[in-house]
Amino acid sequence: MKLKLHHEGTNIILVVLFILVVVNYFAWKFIGYKPLPYTFMALSAILFALVLNFFRLPRRHFKGENNGGVVLSSVDGTVVALEEVYEGEILHRNVIQVSVFMTIFNVHANWVPVAGEVTFVKHHSGRFLAANLPKSSTDNERSTIVIKTPQGEDILVRQIAGAVARRIVTYVEPGEQVGLDDFIGFIKFGSRVDIYLPLDTKILVKLGDKTWGGETQIAQLNV
Repeated sequence: MKLKLHHEGTNIILVVLFILVVVNYFAWKFIGYKPLPYTFMALSAILFALVLNFFRLPRRHFKGENNGGVVLSSVDGTVVALEEVYEGEILHRNVIQVSVFMTIFNVHANWVPVAGEVTFVKHHSGRFLAANLPKSSTDNERSTIVIKTPQGEDILVRQIAGAVARRIVTYVEPGEQVGLDDFIGFIKFGSRVDIYLPLDTKILVKLGDKTWGGETQIAQLNV
């Protein structure tokens, strides 16, 4: 199967490849003790494979029945938060927060969790705490997106940078119609996505569950 890479990784992949080629060239040219160049080659191959793995872009399509209330995970990762909270920034009401944390080994493309119209997009400057910490939702660099479903529910999605992540990319814009196969953006090198849902939503995951962006149904809206 042909490996598809996300366009966000093109420059990074080329830079890493260039650096590794230069390092290995000088290792073979100037190091007489041959086990060392072989070690550099092995480590370089592992590092480059990790970079390619990070920026891979698998084809995803929700295979279940879409009855209008489907909520999918936006990302690959692990459910690290599942609780009722007060969202005071945009929604100003109690909601259910579902948070999925990504390691550097996960795909970092961000899929749209619900179909509807994008009504709000805002980038927030902030800190770079570890993305699995609860305070990262409000203190870290982040982007907030609100999608209004055809039934009139406002679903808030928050892309959150982590301790290593330094760039959040958001593709959607207010007024845009989005579907479950679309992307909301990309976060580079370790991060988290929070989704805020109405209190009467049926939650289909639990803490510690693994999710796959664009495929795993995490909730069902009351429609």
